Amino acid sequence: MELKLPFKVDLTNKVVVVTGGTGVLGSAWVDALAACGAKIALLGRSQNKLDEKVKEVTENGGIAIAVEADVLNKESLVKAHTEILEKLGPCDILLNGAGGNHPKGNTTKEYLYEEDLNNTDENIKTLFDLDEDGIKFVFDLNFLGTFLPTQEFVKDMVGREGCSVINISSMNAYTPLTKIPAYSGAKAAVSNLTEWLAVHLSKVGIRVNGLAPGFFLTSQNEALLLNKDGSYTDRSKKILNNTPMERFGKPEELVGALLFLVNEEASSFVNGVVIPIDGGFSAYSGV
Repeated sequence: MELKLPFKVDLTNKVVVVTGGTGVLGSAWVDALAACGAKIALLGRSQNKLDEKVKEVTENGGIAIAVEADVLNKESLVKAHTEILEKLGPCDILLNGAGGNHPKGNTTKEYLYEEDLNNTDENIKTLFDLDEDGIKFVFDLNFLGTFLPTQEFVKDMVGREGCSVINISSMNAYTPLTKIPAYSGAKAAVSNLTEWLAVHLSKVGIRVNGLAPGFFLTSQNEALLLNKDGSYTDRSKKILNNTPMERFGKPEELVGALLFLVNEEASSFVNGVVIPIDGGFSAYSGV
């Protein structure tokens, strides 16, 4: 089904490189950008998923190519960049959508109690049971997976008008959620990097901004938010109790902010901001 845009901006002939564009949220971003006339280069490790998304975009009248690449492999990104330059031209907009969490970076308990120090149950994880490789995986995927593509593709943008980078942060960057320290820390790093890049690249005409989605049901988090029968978990109920709008977001509700940020006419003086899209979660104290 074709995405209904909240408003349309003119991205005709703009080359947009997107990582993480085959997921639930990323897919909506790709559809919106393509509907505005952008030429999309979809980067990812799964050729099948990329091909499926490209087919969907082209069947809806858009322009897209699939480029197999690993956001954590510089050589892979250089190769992808060469292919994009040959097929579409230089990158105008980079959307760093790749990211995610891993169970090995999570605790099972919200709080540590003294008796947990003698824990022998492998199913219970506190700070002291976290896996170093799991922590590294989450940090690399979110931070380096944003840093390395930026390092590669902003070369195309120097000295050209209307170029920008959009990073994807999270509500966790503002206030960390319990149980997911690696993901929260990594997204805080992404927000910080967004601000740093905005300053560093300001003299060569490149804007860098970000989106911080609140709570949306995706394939990555549904095990935490939904029971097997489809009902909300206790964690979901806590989230909704602390979201003034009392619901999860819908993927299309991220599109308006994205289009605003990539449109030079609308946001030419907006630089170094991360916009929360969270139904009021970050504004609510819980009281």
